[in-house]
Parts: sequence; structure tokens; C-alpha cells
Amino acid sequence: MSARFWSDRPVLVTGATGLMGSWLTRALVEAGAEVVALVRDWVPQSELVTSGLLDRVRVARGDIRDAEAVERVVGEYEVDTVFHLAAQTIVRIANANPLSTLDTNIRGTWTVLEACRRSPMVKQVVFASSDKAYGDHEVLPYAETAPLMGRHPYDASKSCADLLAQMYAETFKLRVGITRFGNLYGGGDLNWNRIVPGTIRSIVRNERPVIRSDGRFVRDYFYVEDGAAAYMLLAERLADDATLAGEAFNFSNESQVTVREVVDRILKVMDRPDLVPDVRNEVSNEIVHQYLDATKARTRLGWKPKFELEDGLGRTVAWYERHLREARP
Repeated sequence: MSARFWSDRPVLVTGATGLMGSWLTRALVEAGAEVVALVRDWVPQSELVTSGLLDRVRVARGDIRDAEAVERVVGEYEVDTVFHLAAQTIVRIANANPLSTLDTNIRGTWTVLEACRRSPMVKQVVFASSDKAYGDHEVLPYAETAPLMGRHPYDASKSCADLLAQMYAETFKLRVGITRFGNLYGGGDLNWNRIVPGTIRSIVRNERPVIRSDGRFVRDYFYVEDGAAAYMLLAERLADDATLAGEAFNFSNESQVTVREVVDRILKVMDRPDLVPDVRNEVSNEIVHQYLDATKARTRLGWKPKFELEDGLGRTVAWYERHLREARP
């Protein structure tokens, strides 16, 4: 990451109050960027708010589906670089409310990309896709050449949005790069139904952690600070190399970890082996086995992760223990 590149650079982050958006905003501010955060909902518990970061960025209120609002923000703040992270990311909510998920994730993406296409100032865009865009494949790990074939609501929304980003690069020569992460985790994720924050909160409350699947689903867990660094590196490389436009990159520790293993590791970090997980086996419409091949990011971008799962979980547990302690009445 180059501090010189980011110094005084006008940057737009959509989804800045989310888990990844908060950490990316922090990294950009620390690098000297002039960050504009496009915010739809006020989330006072967000890391962006509680850390005081919100006071160090420009905040624009609006919805990514509102073309006029997005175009105004991009134009009036003379945005140079765009990170489009805003999305409805919860699989359970996508299954229950598919239309709102599809509308936000697909229409929201074309609205942001179109505003960038129309702007004479925007030089590069990084779009947050997902490993879920691949859908369910027999051949693992996923490489970037694997077809995008999401079949469930959230997965399909990310497949469509990913293809839109590729289309804007190919047809309109918009310099957009695509990231595909595994399951993000880290301090600041306030969706307690996700396995990492939910498990930590249960242990802090002296309760058995709940596993809603059978515990055997395999995922690729990726720490948020590595995610922020990956976004920024891709934006820098896009600025130097036009041939990266439309390219997708997997970012991953390239490890296969079951849900039960993650819970057991958190129990070990928090020294609570006595709390036996409550395995409920009640989820549906989720892919059983996923993990990513990050060879392309390592070879073409010179990227590598800084945090192994144990390191990331240790930092994450420390964040939540502090957060939950401060939140008690």
C-alpha cells in the first residue's frame, strides 16, 4: 500500500458503516485519503461511529439505488476512486426477502457503475463481489475462471452484479476491478446470526454457542484487515495497469475450515472448552463446500495475507470482549 498514492485522494466508499466498509474507511483515512462515506441507514453501533472515524470523513446520505443521489455525490465531491461495498449480505435475509436483496445488490451496482461511467473524474472502481457468486461447484478450490452460477437469492445477486462490473469494463472501458472474498470476519460485525460474532457473544454471556447448520459446512474465512489491504492494493494496481480492468481476483488464506472448527477455535481462544456447541441443523439454501484459490492475486498483484485464522480470531475476540463490556448497562 502506497501512502503517496492515497494522500489527499478523493475516495468514495459505499457501505462504509458495514463490517468491511468500516475497516476499509479506517485504512484509507490512516493513509491520508479524503474519504466520502455514502450512508443510507444510521447505525450507531457501527465501528465507523463508535471509533470516531465518522468525524474524520465526509458523510453523504443516500441510497445506492438512487441514481440522482449517487451521481451528485460522485460529481460534487470530485471522486477519483470508488469502492462499492454496499449490499444486503445476509443469506438468511436474502432467502426471506429476495426482492429487496436483488434490488439492492443488482440495481444498486448498476447505479453506482453508471454514475462512475458518466463521471469525467473517476479513474478506478473496485467492486466487492463474493465467493458466493461462483455458486456450487464440484471442482475446488474456485479459480477466477470458474463460471458464475449462483442459484440461491444472495448467490444469484452477486453473480449478476459481478457480471455487470465485467460488462462495464468490457463495453464502456470503465477501469473496474472485482474482488471475491470468502467469509469475512473481524471486529465490528453486528449481525449476531453470523457464526463468529454470535459465538463470541454467547461465550461472553456464558451460553452455549449456536450452530444453525450441521457444523460440517466448509468455508474460507478471511480477516477484515487483510480485506482492507486487498481493496487498496487492487485500486493502486488498476491506476497503473489498464489491462486489469474487468479482472476478478480471489483473496483468500486458501484454507478449508468447517463451521464447527471455527467455533472450537473460538472456544479455545476464549478458554471455554466447557461450553458444548448447540448444533441445530436447520439452515437451507446454502452452499455446503467452498474455498478459494488466490494464486492470481499473489502472482499478478504481489498480494499475500498478513493474518492466519488464529491471529485474526484473537484480534476479533479482543474487539468483541471490549465492545460487549462497554455496551453493558
